[in-house]
Amino acid sequence: MLGRERTVRKEEERRRGIFTRRAAVLGAIQLGAFGFLGSRLYRLQVEEGARYATLAEENRVSARLFAPPRGRILDRNGKVVAGNRLNWRALLVAEQTVDVGATLETFSKIVPLADHEKARIEREIRRNRRFVPVVLREFLAWDEMARIEVNAPDLPGISVDMGTTRMYPETEHLAHVVGYVAAPAESDVGDDPLMQLPGIRVGRAGVERHHDRILRGRAGAVEVEVNAVGRVIRELDRREGIPGQDVQLSVDAELQKAIRGRIEEGTTAVLLDARNGEVLAMATKPSFDPNIFNSGVSAAQWRQWTAARTTPLINKATNGLYAPGSTFKMIVALAALEARVCRPGDIVSCPGHLDFGDTRFHCHNRNGHGGMNMRTAIMASCDVYFYEMARRVGMDRIAAMGNRFGLGVDLDIELPGTRRGLMPTRGWRLAQGKSWSIGDTIVHGIGQGFYQLTPLSLAVMTARLASGRAVQPHLTRSIGGRPVRGSRAEDWPSLGVSDNDLRLIREAMWAVVNGGGTAGIARLPGQYGQMAGKTGTTQVRRVTREQRERGFNVNAVPREWRPHALFVCYAPHDNPLYALSVIVEHGTSGSGAAAPIARDIMIEAFQRLGPQRPGQRVAEGPR
Repeated sequence: MLGRERTVRKEEERRRGIFTRRAAVLGAIQLGAFGFLGSRLYRLQVEEGARYATLAEENRVSARLFAPPRGRILDRNGKVVAGNRLNWRALLVAEQTVDVGATLETFSKIVPLADHEKARIEREIRRNRRFVPVVLREFLAWDEMARIEVNAPDLPGISVDMGTTRMYPETEHLAHVVGYVAAPAESDVGDDPLMQLPGIRVGRAGVERHHDRILRGRAGAVEVEVNAVGRVIRELDRREGIPGQDVQLSVDAELQKAIRGRIEEGTTAVLLDARNGEVLAMATKPSFDPNIFNSGVSAAQWRQWTAARTTPLINKATNGLYAPGSTFKMIVALAALEARVCRPGDIVSCPGHLDFGDTRFHCHNRNGHGGMNMRTAIMASCDVYFYEMARRVGMDRIAAMGNRFGLGVDLDIELPGTRRGLMPTRGWRLAQGKSWSIGDTIVHGIGQGFYQLTPLSLAVMTARLASGRAVQPHLTRSIGGRPVRGSRAEDWPSLGVSDNDLRLIREAMWAVVNGGGTAGIARLPGQYGQMAGKTGTTQVRRVTREQRERGFNVNAVPREWRPHALFVCYAPHDNPLYALSVIVEHGTSGSGAAAPIARDIMIEAFQRLGPQRPGQRVAEGPR
């Protein structure tokens, strides 16, 4: 009995020992767990409390951007040529509707959508995040807004919003200069959240494209409280954006309109301030209405533009390429004088042609001009004289002189895509695997051959002849009210051409208009002073020997076969203010078609701008 009690007692003691060890182990585990949790809580609450509080706030508060007003573009007198106006639009937030397709179908029954609009909307919905609003329709009328509001319960995710849109009050008159804006392409968006905002526009052409960053401004931001799925609960804070800066141009809008009213289709005119290269007018016909790009160009409209032989979308002042014809003879003369292959008084006899080898090069005067010196050769536009000068001086020297006067080189103007043209050389031809002959040089002496020059470059050439300085064409007068460099003649360096040589060329150009030359029709009324200029006519189709022998009548061929008509000039002769180039496609004769237009443009310039450049005025008005 006693032994049994001892056995029971020992078993109980053994069990208590096991329980005590297990309790100790369990306690240690619990203590370790609580210690670990305590350390984690300390780290979360004390060491990283501020960081996690910020993260929690960022989850609750969403910062969203909104587009700033785009800066205005003004003409030289402060007239708005590209501005903004209020625009009521319908927006769709995809994450706020269960069935986007059904919602769009309902909306299109209320406000009809064209096929190209539906394609754009679907493309933007796929491209953007679901909480980014997509523009369904802009420029809503009052009745359209009313229908949307009445049917709001059936249009989940759709709301009416007020924004701004670009407007171009001068329509087609300044389209090629000002350019236009359009919705960003996928390549424009990238990682920039501003490019995803509804209604944002980027410059696509002209000054709008060149100064896009300046005009675009900086986005505003609004902080809103959102729930767990990102839906807006309330607005917490708003910081207005910084509007884009205004850009003032050198162009006179009223002068531009007057010039376009004077010219016919296929004509281009570029008017510069001869002292500093400011572009006063750059007119070409036909053109287009840039306002159409705001709402999206339809496929039918685009086909109409691109199929037109008159190429209305192309700015021919900067992208049209033409042979300069006789307007280039002053450059050949300067190259010959600088190379000392002739003197101004040297006489070249013109019997109406020049024979070189077995080739005969004709003068436009079949009976010949007789003895010509440099001044009279420019005045009468004698081809034989310049055939001979080109033969003496060589093509490479002629091209080098042309480059100095802005021909065949890049011009620093604020119009993206401006073409430099081509000033051919022997090396250029050899690089094509073809030879260059003396005959090629002779033909290029009268501005024919491989030349490809723009009306802008011919206007620059004329301004440099008038000023003796390497003026660059430019359109920008001020940005944000601050004048830009280049408004003074002394801002531009000298061309390094002899003053005596330039004086001779200017006197010859004066004689073209006022001394019995080829452009007497361009003489100005006395109150505006005297104009100096040079006519040019360039063939677009070769006249064969047989046609010439039969008595070729240029007016008897289809218009598209007729020569282009050119005229370059500056005025007044004794104190040059304005330099001008005019090209009339298939105008037949520089003296008959281009010179009268140039005279009228010069008169218009004097009447509107006067002999002195007007002071800069910036208009005040709504953005």
